[in-house]
Amino acid sequence: MRKFSKALGILGMAAVVLTSCNQGNQSTSTTTGQSSGSTIDMSEVKIAYVNTDSVINNYQFFKDKSEEISEKGKRYEGELANRAQGFEQEVANFQQSAQNMTPNQSRAKQEDLMKKEQNLRTYRNNLMQELSADETNLYNKVYDKIQEFMKGYADENGLEVVLSYTRGGGVWYAHEALDVTEDVTKGLNEAYKAGDTAASTQSKNDSTAVEGE
Repeated sequence: MRKFSKALGILGMAAVVLTSCNQGNQSTSTTTGQSSGSTIDMSEVKIAYVNTDSVINNYQFFKDKSEEISEKGKRYEGELANRAQGFEQEVANFQQSAQNMTPNQSRAKQEDLMKKEQNLRTYRNNLMQELSADETNLYNKVYDKIQEFMKGYADENGLEVVLSYTRGGGVWYAHEALDVTEDVTKGLNEAYKAGDTAASTQSKNDSTAVEGE
C-alpha cells in the first residue's frame, strides 16, 4: 500500500490562511469568506491539524478493507501459482516427447505453448490491475469519509481550518496543542462502528420481516 500522503481536501488553504493570520496580527483588518459571505477576524482564526498517516493507519475502516484486499491478493497469488505450475509441467512434458513428434506436430505444440504463456501473462496482469483498482477505490472512499467527517468535526469544535500534517508535506511545524489526530481517529472509528451496528440491525429487522411473512 502506498502511503496516504494527500491532504484532506483543504490543505491548499494552508499557505493562504497562515499568511492572512500573520497579516491579521499586524493589523485589525478582517477578511470576508468567499463562499458564505461571512466575516472572519483573521487574528482569531482557529486552526488544528491531524497527522494523516496516523489517522489512516488507525482508521478501522481502512484496516478492515485493506485486509480484505490483502486476502484477495493471496487467493489470486495461489491461483496464479497453480496455473504457472501447470504450464511449466506441460513445457517439461513437451521437451521430453518432442523427439518423437513430427516437425509439424512440434511446431504446432510450440505455438500452443507460446499462446498459453501469453494468456498466463495476461491473466497475471489482469489480476494486478484489479487489485490496484481495489486499492485506488479504497483510498477514494477513505478520502471521502475523512473529509465528510472533518466538516462536522470543524463545526462542532469551532475550527476554521484543519491542516493535514505529513512528513515532507506543506506543514513543517505545528504546536502539539493544535494536534487533534487522536480525537479525529476516535471519532472516525466510533462513526464506523455505529454504521456497522446500524447495518447489522437493519439486516436482522429485514430477516425478521421476511420470516413473519
